[in-house]
Amino acid sequence: MFRRATGSDAVGLRDLEKAANLVALAHVFPPEQHPYPDQLVLDRWREVLADPDVTTLVSEDDEGLTAFAAFDEDTLLHLAVRTNQWASGLARTLMAEVPSTRLWCLAENHRARRFYERLGWRPTGKEEPETFVPFPVRLEYELR
Repeated sequence: MFRRATGSDAVGLRDLEKAANLVALAHVFPPEQHPYPDQLVLDRWREVLADPDVTTLVSEDDEGLTAFAAFDEDTLLHLAVRTNQWASGLARTLMAEVPSTRLWCLAENHRARRFYERLGWRPTGKEEPETFVPFPVRLEYELR
């Protein structure tokens, strides 16, 4: 169901992340105030895909990528599911493939936080600003 992403997936990963974020995080990053940083995110994906310590798994259908998870030995770095697949069980199935026990999530990403918490993840109490303007707070979670 999942395959390892390659460098040729960078644009698809950026586009899936953008589509999901424009729906899930519009209240945090209003697009009229904070246009999506397409090139920065694409460059980041190229770095992630080139990093031998990071695994990126993807699923796809005839329309393109449906989900991804990027992780290293310790930390889930990125997770997204195409919006028309939300609540389908795809994210839960994908998370079963992720061995990581830490992640960071925006405090205002309520949907993601509820999802992780249903899977047994709990906030550690650590927080820091996100690297993108307007620098919202992100919270560290660990799997317990």
